[in-house]
This record gives sequence, C-alpha cells and structure tokens, in this order.
Amino acid sequence: MATRFEILIEGLDDSRARAAAEEALDEIERLDRQLSAFNPSSEIFRLNTRGGGDWVRLSPNVFSLLKQARELSAATEGAFDITIGPLLRCWGFMREDAALPSDEQRERARELVGMTKLLLDEATYSARFERDGMSVDLGAIGKGHALDQAAAILREIGVNHALAHGGTSTAIAIGPRMDGMPWQIQIAQPEQLAATNARAKVELKDAALSVSAVWGKSIERDGRTYGHVLDPRTGVPVQSAQLAAVICDSATESDALSTALLTLGSSGLEIVKTFRPQAECILA
Repeated sequence: MATRFEILIEGLDDSRARAAAEEALDEIERLDRQLSAFNPSSEIFRLNTRGGGDWVRLSPNVFSLLKQARELSAATEGAFDITIGPLLRCWGFMREDAALPSDEQRERARELVGMTKLLLDEATYSARFERDGMSVDLGAIGKGHALDQAAAILREIGVNHALAHGGTSTAIAIGPRMDGMPWQIQIAQPEQLAATNARAKVELKDAALSVSAVWGKSIERDGRTYGHVLDPRTGVPVQSAQLAAVICDSATESDALSTALLTLGSSGLEIVKTFRPQAECILA
C-alpha cells in the first residue's frame, strides 16, 4: 500500500490507547505484506508473477478481497477494476521517464484488463489469470480493506471512539468523538474547485470516507496534463470529474466506489446509490 496510516483514539488512557493502536497498525502491516504488488513474498506478487498459467493458492482473506473486488467491479459496470495493472504499467506514472503510450500500446494493455479474465476457485481459494501478462493492483481498495480490518480489531479491544486514516484519502470512524460530536474531516480541494458546490467538510460517525481525485501523479506533454487515474474500460485518464468522495459503512467499499464514481462522473451517482442506497456521494 506504500502509504502512511494513523489512528486517533479517545476514551482510553495513554498506555491502553497506544497498545490498541499498535495492535491495529500491526494488522495493517501484516496485510501490506500480503497485498503489496511489489513485495516478492506477498500473495499478490505471487499471483501477478505466476497466475498467467498456474492456479495460485491464496489465504482466505486475500481470496475474499478478490471476490469482493469482482462484485464491486460488476456493480460499477467495470469502472472499478483491480486488473488495471497492465494499463498502469503502460502509462508508467511511477517512472521518471514516463511517456505517452501509443494507441497500439494502450490497446494491447487494455486487452489484458477485465475482471472476467481473473478466475477464482472458491473450493481451493485459488486464482489465476485467463491470459499471460495480466496483473492485479489493489491501489483502489487495499487501504480501505486494511482500515476495515484495523477497525474490527479496535472494536474487539473495546475502543468506542476512534478515527483512522490511510494516506489521508480513506478514513474510518468508530463511534463519535468522546463529546458525542461526529468526527469532522476536511476534504482538500484545488483552487479551481473552491467555488463549486462540493462540500469541503464531512462528518463521520461509525462510517467510512474515501476521496479519489485526478491530481497527484501525472504526465505533462505538449501543454496537456494526463492524470494518473485511468478508466479501465478505455485505457485513458479519467476526465469525467476532478474529485469524488463516497461515505458508507465499509472503508473497503468507499475506497472502491470513490474510484468508480470519479471514473463514471455524474452517471455514477445513480450507480453507486443503486448498489448502496445509504451511501453519500460528492462529485466535483
């Protein structure tokens, strides 16, 4: 996940709060070792390197996450898709020498993307790819999953008032604050969005928030900026919106749904609400 996680706990003395936070953060580190696409010992790395031919046995937790990702992809009409790895490599946003891919390069990568090409065997908790060259990237769901698992541990310990976040883009609240007020979170916006109707502040109580935005890693060529969020269906950077946020019960779902909403734009509002009627959405 390669991001910073922080946990704020209220209602416990310092030593108990520290111990609870450390246990939750240990779980996040364990999950990172399982889910990282860059750690040679992780299950996802093993799937990405061997899954083009062999069935790869996964732990129940990782298998369940892949299954949930498939369900979220179907619910969002493919706007969320963890098999986007080939497109991310094609565009090369993580490289200093990143260059715009040709139409042919982009199309070859796009042909390796699609959740129907990720095969799952529930009987053996195994997965494999339909084609060589495919890969999974959990960047749009991993933080949320880690926060859900961390929150479950905190609740088991007896924490009733806490806020945890991963990379400041995904957060989960356990209960309200000690004074009964909801946790308040400010959503950062670029200057060009300041005058829009997007809410700058949200309130959380036993809920999760995830924000996806087009700014950040990008490629600039010929006076044009290409953002790092790609539409897995077309293989080109998202242009439907600049910022999307989703509030719902699950950090895993809010993480994935905010990415889908950013990709879909205004048409995604109905799609998200159909899947999760109680979800709150922000789009700008």
